[in-house]
Amino acid sequence: MSKFTAEQVLEDTLIQNLISGDSQWTYRNDLHTEDELWENFRQKLEVNNKDVLKGIPLTEQEFRQVKNQLNFVNFYAAAQWLAGENGVAKVQVQREDATLGTIRLRVINRQDIAGGISSYEVINQFKSDKRSLEDRNRRFDVTLLINGLPMIHIEIKNRAHPYMDAFRQIKKYLKEGKFTGIYSSLQMFVVTNGTDTRYIAAGQDSQLKEPFLTKWVDNKNQPVTDYLEFAQDVLSIPMAHKMVTQYTVIDNDKKALILLRPYQIHAIEAVKKASGQHKSGYVWHTTGSGKTLTSYKVARNLLQIPSIQKTIFIVDRVDLDQQTTSSFSSYAEHDVIDIDETDNVNDLIKKLLSEDRTLIVTTIQKLNHVMKRFASQEGSKRYEKMTQLKVAFVVDECHRAISASKKREIEEFFIQSLWYGFTGTPIFVENAKKEVGDLPRTTEQQYGERLHEYTVKEAIHDKAVLGFQVEYKSTFSEEQLDKALLAEYAKSELDIESLELEEKEARLSKTVYEDEQHMLEVLNSIFNKSRKKLGFTNGVGQTYSAILTTSSISHAQKYFELIQQVKNGESTLRIDEETKRVLPDFPKVAITYSISENEEASISNQAEMKRALRAYNAEFGTNFTIDTLRGYNQNVNDRLARKKEKYFARTEQLDLVIVVDRLLTGFDAPSLSTLFIDRAPMQPHALIQAFSRTNRLFDKHKKYGQIVTFQTPVTFEKRVKDALILYSNGGENDVLAPTWKEAKSAFVSAIHGLREIVNAPSDIDIEHMSDIELKKFVKAYQKLDKTFTAVQVYSDFDSGQLEQEFDISYQEVEEFSGKYQNALEKLKGNPDDLIDAEIDIAYELESVKTENINYEYILMLIQAFVPSGNDEYELVAREDTKASLEVNRYIDDLAKNNVKLAELVKYLWEDVQLNPENYRDKNISLLLEEMIQRTQQEAIHEFSKKWAVDEEAAIYVAANYNPRKEKQSGESEMKRSGNYEVYKNKTENHVSKLKYGKVLASEFKELICEDILPLRDR
Repeated sequence: MSKFTAEQVLEDTLIQNLISGDSQWTYRNDLHTEDELWENFRQKLEVNNKDVLKGIPLTEQEFRQVKNQLNFVNFYAAAQWLAGENGVAKVQVQREDATLGTIRLRVINRQDIAGGISSYEVINQFKSDKRSLEDRNRRFDVTLLINGLPMIHIEIKNRAHPYMDAFRQIKKYLKEGKFTGIYSSLQMFVVTNGTDTRYIAAGQDSQLKEPFLTKWVDNKNQPVTDYLEFAQDVLSIPMAHKMVTQYTVIDNDKKALILLRPYQIHAIEAVKKASGQHKSGYVWHTTGSGKTLTSYKVARNLLQIPSIQKTIFIVDRVDLDQQTTSSFSSYAEHDVIDIDETDNVNDLIKKLLSEDRTLIVTTIQKLNHVMKRFASQEGSKRYEKMTQLKVAFVVDECHRAISASKKREIEEFFIQSLWYGFTGTPIFVENAKKEVGDLPRTTEQQYGERLHEYTVKEAIHDKAVLGFQVEYKSTFSEEQLDKALLAEYAKSELDIESLELEEKEARLSKTVYEDEQHMLEVLNSIFNKSRKKLGFTNGVGQTYSAILTTSSISHAQKYFELIQQVKNGESTLRIDEETKRVLPDFPKVAITYSISENEEASISNQAEMKRALRAYNAEFGTNFTIDTLRGYNQNVNDRLARKKEKYFARTEQLDLVIVVDRLLTGFDAPSLSTLFIDRAPMQPHALIQAFSRTNRLFDKHKKYGQIVTFQTPVTFEKRVKDALILYSNGGENDVLAPTWKEAKSAFVSAIHGLREIVNAPSDIDIEHMSDIELKKFVKAYQKLDKTFTAVQVYSDFDSGQLEQEFDISYQEVEEFSGKYQNALEKLKGNPDDLIDAEIDIAYELESVKTENINYEYILMLIQAFVPSGNDEYELVAREDTKASLEVNRYIDDLAKNNVKLAELVKYLWEDVQLNPENYRDKNISLLLEEMIQRTQQEAIHEFSKKWAVDEEAAIYVAANYNPRKEKQSGESEMKRSGNYEVYKNKTENHVSKLKYGKVLASEFKELICEDILPLRDR
């Protein structure tokens, strides 16, 4: 049997690696408790602030003030504090001696790396006391301290376990409230099994999602997964200091901390290097990989370079109207950023000529006005100062935001400018722009050399974005296509039989796709054949959103009208009962398009938009008008993106937005899973841009960015392949999900593979099968589950025909699932036998879904009613009737399956409504966890008292209780601890000594099943 290196050895090796060589890390073997950590921090604080303390050390009462300020309500609050004043995080102390006044003490300097006041220490085996029934006195693995505060926590498993076990351990600690007190300052988690290593920004347990675990790659995009190599690249000094102070972003909208991914960091460093050499250039980072965030950090970091006086971030009006400015506002909440949203050109000129080193976000239109204003001032001091500015321009979506001719004009005005363009779809020689004099035709000609590259192939490989699953549909058969062509070309001598399908599609009139019957078929596919694509199996509030893009504004308007007819029951199209059962209010739809005062169709478009606004206002209780259309567009964006807490509730969610071109570029909506396309294929870069609206990471159930096309399927498929070849750097096959045919074949193969091992669920005898036989079954069923999950996403899949088409029934799959759970349980009893690369012990079944009410979703809804920060409690906004009704409805639904849990949730919910201030900045999930633990402990305490058994023994049995097992671990010891005489003397109607053990065990089982297990079913 293989022997794996022990976790303790991995831990010791990591520590030695960190403190060896030129390292700045110091190992502190004397720090194991919270008191010891606070004392260590206090010493550093006093040493680093001798000048402020003036030789008078802090008193106990003064240090308590410090501890209170550093006991953060969450990691986001810690990040806000860490941002500091001008990059220095401080604490304030009112001195006991009133003559000494109030002082501010420096704690951490974001820029001060490996010198000055910074110190770096490594600790391990920190002791965390037991806090819950199932809990034990925990010992943390490795923690890295900066100036005495825990900043990075590393959880280690040995190679017999997946790194995900370490991740689950951290989530367990979070749920148990372990990372509090001095540990509330953490900014980064690292999980590893030695071979595979990942990192993630610190967050609450509900915020930590598996898809956001990040693999480190070097600047050539080669993975670095070994834990010691990772430590060298990421955890050494100065890198570790930079990771938690300079390569973090505080997202004010999401109320979350973001840690940059490695390719973002490499791009920042590449631009910094280029600017030092006075070179311009561009960054190719695939759409969906966080370009706006990268460009923001690049723009911010350029201000640190003394030779650059100003950094200007250029956006076009569309971006200003969409997400870029709001994203910057959110990122820059705790930064020295000046976002210029005003129409006041004088204000922009003032900012450009000031001595302040700030980043200005502005539009190309306003820069035009600046240049026009100065055209007549040539020779003046102001003109000289403006044109000689050492300015760096950062351009996100660098081809859409500025034309080649306009860039040249600006360069001729700002003669000392540097330019850094960001794009997910560069213009290459293969798709070069049309020739216009000597203007640049490619990205490289316009901006300079490529400074960093991260293609969609690499992003998918690193799981930074999802791959694409594309379905090419037609609402009519080839025979119907031939008839349409014959009717259209009746007078010509067109030989239909000699034409290839692609040629037929090219000749087909566009009016065919404006026919109402075609449009109803499209809507039928969206409403009744896309439930899996839209995440209906995730449950209410957890479903995904979608975009439908059309060929024209009038086409979009017609779709919107048809949908209203369907919703009002005025159409032949009906929404399936299966769809309504999950979301009775589906679909909630909006439409968005540009309205120009100069267009001939403007009056008609405005009238249609007014109708759409009335429907939207009625759905969501808003009051938008044509005059507030920009606000409406922003609201649609926010509602579709679901980044803000408000939009987590089903009552506030959009299911589908109909667009022509809006939202197909530069729009980031992680909850958007599907793009439905009823229009002709776009240009290669536009195709990739549009597709990339769908492939953002969101939750573990979202596997692909999904695209369904409804026009010219053969032509569309060819265009998509050409676009992927151009933009995936030779990895187009890695980018696309299997076709329906391939997915179907894989599922059939998995069924046959399972049947070869066991023909039917009744053939599985868990108790008498050998471990080898059980392993074969487990492996085969995991394959079936994966392929069944995959096949259900396709529009061609029909659950009603499962048995006829695949020779397996849904009931059989469910029965196999139950046997699988029991087989796995038996195998887990002998962990040494589980060492098999092809069996994932942590694998979670996904193909068979039970429709339980999502417990975490209810808590998320309640959390939205909890006041936070310094905000005043907004009674009107918080006491949203629809949102309150939604919480009440789901608590009632929860009660149908789990009365005990529903009672606790209801108690907490009612108290939050009555006493909101008592819950300010509190984590509802953590509070409920504490209530559950108290309830369990009280139940065990009462049982132990009644039956005179050792309480610790009863706690052990309860903590390790497995309903699948006949004999429970520790049960015999608990019975033996019972004192019949004590029980008898205090119990009026006592059982006989002969029956004592049996009745005790029976009542304990009842207690567990009725009072304990339901509280764990979450």
